[in-house]
Amino acid sequence: MSSDQACLGLLSARLRAKAEPIWQRELEHPFVLGLSNGTLPVESFIYYLRQDYLFLIEYCRVFALACAKASDAETMQLFARLLSDTLGVEMALHRRYCARFGISEQDLETTIAAPTTVGYSNHLLAVAYGAGLAEIIAAILPCQWGYAEIGSALARKTSAGAEPRYREWIETYASPDFAAGVEALRALLDRLTQGWPMSATEPLQRHFLTSSRFEYLFWEMCYARAGWPL
Repeated sequence: MSSDQACLGLLSARLRAKAEPIWQRELEHPFVLGLSNGTLPVESFIYYLRQDYLFLIEYCRVFALACAKASDAETMQLFARLLSDTLGVEMALHRRYCARFGISEQDLETTIAAPTTVGYSNHLLAVAYGAGLAEIIAAILPCQWGYAEIGSALARKTSAGAEPRYREWIETYASPDFAAGVEALRALLDRLTQGWPMSATEPLQRHFLTSSRFEYLFWEMCYARAGWPL
């Protein structure tokens, strides 16, 4: 049997290995490191909160489209739960942080999306509207899985006496509940693609790597507070 006739190993693990250089760059990014040691400028974090809030609105639409494309009630329930968690946990976290910085919910929602925010959102929405469920999962996993890895890595670094400003952010993404959602997505992707020929997984790899690159670019954008030049 040739390598094109059957996938070798679980697809999610192979995608993660393929993206390792990008994900390592994320872990080493000064924005990410600054969350644990307190060196991240507050202005960059506020910029992140604003842009990520806009991104999460579109991310919720992707979950809704995945739910609509699911072929069974159990899978629909998974995406409905992820949608609810994003709306009720992640976006609430952003609103709480913004309130501490004197930013109202109305002001948050009227933020102008920066180029990387637009590009990443449009990439995910294009996959969600035009592709099947496995491709959608491959496109969204770098966000879900990447945040879980970053949250866990930062939680291990952060001591009780460390900078407390960003601790709630770290704890949210290092939580067992968030990790459970990631594992459910990985298991579903591996189940959907079991026995697929290698050639059939190529679009999923492209989506996974594109999203991984956008994840890095998002940290870069927020650290530099890079908006539209005109």
